[in-house]
Amino acid sequence: MGTALAMHLAREGRQIALWASPFDAAVLPALTKERKHPGLPEHLPESLAVLGPDDLAAAAKDLEMAVMGANSAGARTLARLVVEGCGAPAKLVSVAKGLEPETYLRMSEVYTAEAGHGRVVSVGGPCLAPEVAQSLPSSVVFAAADPADAEAAAAVFRSKDFHVAVTDDVVGVEYCTVAKNVAAIGVGIVDGLAKVTGMEYRNAKSALFSQAFLELERLVVSLGGRVETARGLAGLGDVLVTSLGGRNRLYGELVGEGGEPARALRELTDRGMTVEGVESTLDVRRLAADTDLRLPLFAQVHAILFDGAPAESVLDCLKG
Repeated sequence: MGTALAMHLAREGRQIALWASPFDAAVLPALTKERKHPGLPEHLPESLAVLGPDDLAAAAKDLEMAVMGANSAGARTLARLVVEGCGAPAKLVSVAKGLEPETYLRMSEVYTAEAGHGRVVSVGGPCLAPEVAQSLPSSVVFAAADPADAEAAAAVFRSKDFHVAVTDDVVGVEYCTVAKNVAAIGVGIVDGLAKVTGMEYRNAKSALFSQAFLELERLVVSLGGRVETARGLAGLGDVLVTSLGGRNRLYGELVGEGGEPARALRELTDRGMTVEGVESTLDVRRLAADTDLRLPLFAQVHAILFDGAPAESVLDCLKG
């Protein structure tokens, strides 16, 4: 996603550099020699500079805003590399979706702690990297504690193909990014069952999608987010796009086809895919317990991934 957004900004004439950290060593040769990220369908714009791990100072020269492209597990490490290498950026935009493992902190909390300030903008909503890279129409939401920070970042990103709404409901947006991945795994499991049986399961999948959104809304509101956030781009919109495509849905499909959860995860990891929904399933279970919520679908996804429940049991949550 970091590369896709860099491509978008470069096409819009922004002065931007794509910096690869030491953890991006596997894709750096493709970015520099082929001018293409292996996971994206388009080549990099000619104007986009690609810099390696030793070139952080050059990448950060005259830096006004840093777009942090790590996943939730690597967010703190990336922040420390940047802060120690060139100082804390004046503004940070976080594209990671999920909570930090073990601490359960939201991304804005992680970046605020490492940067020493709260000028952090969190991105939510339906935004698949390949479509951004192709300049296909996308609508997202930028959230910041100070709406002026969200609007300032949005003004940089907005284009005729990239629409940005703003909100100060950081809590709501960031918890939506956690729950939507679990929902996508559940929908993917039904897709896997359909492939095995040769049946469509359209009725069941529609009902399960509705249940997933209902549970996301309950969870987000109970944690302090706004109901309109859950019903907007960050919640309903992201649940839909993630359930239609993406890594979490694919992982669920592999499990639904009969794949052992840990083995299916390794298969995707070996292909260079990060499936944040697995960790998010654990997070949602803990959050549900903390808020004393009954979330049948999310609980059943957890049972399938971690307790050995059969994949077809995902449909049990539809029994009322």
